[in-house]
Amino acid sequence: MQYFLRKTILPLIPITILLLTLSACSGFKQGVYEKAMGFERREAGLEEKTLLVDAFRVAVLEGKGKGERPTLVLVHGFGASKEVWLRFSRHLKDDFHIVAIDLPGHGDSSKPMDKDYGISSQMGYLRAILAEIGADRPHLAGNSMGGAIITLYAARFPEEIGSITLFNPGGVYVYESELMQCLARGENPLIVKEHGDFDRLIDFSMEKKPFLPWPIASVMAEKAVANRSINDKMFSDTRRDARNDFGEVLASVKVPALIIWGRHDRVINAENGRIFEERIPDSRLVILEDVGHAPMIETPQVSAQLMEEFVVSIRKP
Repeated sequence: MQYFLRKTILPLIPITILLLTLSACSGFKQGVYEKAMGFERREAGLEEKTLLVDAFRVAVLEGKGKGERPTLVLVHGFGASKEVWLRFSRHLKDDFHIVAIDLPGHGDSSKPMDKDYGISSQMGYLRAILAEIGADRPHLAGNSMGGAIITLYAARFPEEIGSITLFNPGGVYVYESELMQCLARGENPLIVKEHGDFDRLIDFSMEKKPFLPWPIASVMAEKAVANRSINDKMFSDTRRDARNDFGEVLASVKVPALIIWGRHDRVINAENGRIFEERIPDSRLVILEDVGHAPMIETPQVSAQLMEEFVVSIRKP
């Protein structure tokens, strides 16, 4: 089936894209998007599932091997979704039981406007999700806001998890970033208000930008615009919940931690990674050159290899 896709279907994609561009049909765009995402999920060995956790419907992608392999739980950043881990997961599917989560308010999970989406609340939601999954001391990986969430989790409930891998984590903002300068001017490049803002978001957040065919990028932009209201609320909740004492949180982390940071991060200055490394007792920092805010998207194979080597090293007797 995969051979058929590569040899028969994939070569037709450029022609299909041209036809769709001429027709400008949103139904066809959505169809191409769904086919592409379905292909990416299969390549990553992941299946869509839905959990009911507290008041939320939580969408997840889950791989095989539960109970046979160590569990790896993947937590995206602000305004993102579980799909950011698809290419990353391809390189780990044979060695881990993978679970990629849409946090409440994100992706295909429910988005009630009357709930709190600050870091502490999201950590509580994540803990309830892990209890529903029933994994035994899973390894957690998180990007940006997701990194701050799992860091707080590791500080409060270290006995429940095996390790944390932090990709450009939030929580520490000692060194100023371009995002902070934008916010000071009343601009927020992380909030997509109109279609063109999506391209600017990709340019701002990534140094090595993935190729996104027009139908796929267009659907992603439409989804981001549709989520503007909930994203505005979540960003406000997250900023309100920003902790001046996050350094104390870091010192309380009692599990091994790997910190991976893109040198050219415009969202959170990479120099903040040194504070994570200095204050988390058992930690190591890796800086990736020519990479921005999302190493697991920009350089998925290298990121996956670093994380796998880290987990293997701490699991050795």
